[in-house]
Amino acid sequence: MTATPLRLSVLGAGYLGATHAACMAELGHEVVGIDTDADKVALLEQGEPPFFEPELQPLLRKHVESGRLRFSTALPDAADADVHFVCVGTPQLPGRPAADLSQVEAVVSGLCEVLRPGAVVAGKSTVPVGTATALRERVKEACPSADLAWNPEFLREGYAVADTLSPDRIVVGSPSPETVERLREVYREPVANGTPFLKVGLETAELVKVAANSFLATKISFINAMAEVCEATGADVVELADAVGHDDRIGHRFLKAGLGFGGGCLPKDIRAFQARAGELGLGRAVSFLGEMDDINTRRRQRTVDLAHEVLGGRVAGHRVAVLGAAFKPNSDDVRDSPALDVACQLHLHGADVVVYDPEATGPAQRRVPDLAYAPSLASAVEGADLVLLLTEWSEFVAMDPSAIGGMVAGRVIIDGRNVLSPEAWRAAGWEFRALGRGH
Repeated sequence: MTATPLRLSVLGAGYLGATHAACMAELGHEVVGIDTDADKVALLEQGEPPFFEPELQPLLRKHVESGRLRFSTALPDAADADVHFVCVGTPQLPGRPAADLSQVEAVVSGLCEVLRPGAVVAGKSTVPVGTATALRERVKEACPSADLAWNPEFLREGYAVADTLSPDRIVVGSPSPETVERLREVYREPVANGTPFLKVGLETAELVKVAANSFLATKISFINAMAEVCEATGADVVELADAVGHDDRIGHRFLKAGLGFGGGCLPKDIRAFQARAGELGLGRAVSFLGEMDDINTRRRQRTVDLAHEVLGGRVAGHRVAVLGAAFKPNSDDVRDSPALDVACQLHLHGADVVVYDPEATGPAQRRVPDLAYAPSLASAVEGADLVLLLTEWSEFVAMDPSAIGGMVAGRVIIDGRNVLSPEAWRAAGWEFRALGRGH
């Protein structure tokens, strides 16, 4: 615990905010989470997260019960905080690549009415470069002794609690040494445990997250581009990635071909980055990101095309089991999910699609109610002519090909994540196909 607990508010109790609030309480601070969604707040007040994230529920329950963590819909309940963390969403604008900053602007405007002298507003939301400077001026105008810094988040869904309590770095953007020290105090425990604490300018802090996501997207897209080449030439992308990854300048992490990335962060962040670069007259500097986005999208279409191919040229009338709805395992997030996108495309082509996901069925049903959903793996594959593994949940990786073979109508599988053993499945009598690999 911190030597001197602070009073913190967390504005926005979604995936980022609820996790940050619980983890700040775990670090010893007194925390109030604020959100306009009364139903979400009611769940959180009972120690129940409104989404699936491993390890979060016990942490929430522990600190709600202790009284160290509370939630409210009233912004004035945050007025006495020493530090206010802005954790609201910055989604993509409808029909445009740019980020929607309306929630960030509304929260900062509301805070300006209740800030106490000396308070610090710390932005964690991902915003276009230049946003923080304008927001800081508004904060200073409302309360000259208050300040605004930028403290970007680097959470990985499925590992968010560990990433908050033991991050690989803490970045604070501010021109004020006093503000930087206040945030160092917030993170006293992880810093004492060796986490690098990086003081940078406001603009650098805004760029760190989008730069990191752009690099990650580039690495993922590169190996998926190589998968296209492998499919055309008969090479094996898994073997290729392994060989390339032994170069320590490149490494094996995220050099894994498959269905591509999705979620509510990576796709929209690189699009917003391109939009902001265009506004600054720097479109050519990040033009490669447009191709990364295209490569990612083509992997989804290639999976649909492969389904048609293995079913004799058309999927219409065939029962297709889609394993996975979340954009990644250990999450129930279906925003821009490649798996759900492929399931929808197959449904539109006339396939009888049945989707199963261990955690994301509820969110998927709310987003795409027209699809059929199964309550278990067995019920999903029962009578299927084709099985597609599209989210690499451990339950799917561990499937027994012989056991699954006894449930399906046709032993045909497409491994969209390159996590299964082709040898094992073929030995069990399956026609096995995967992205970037030969027959």
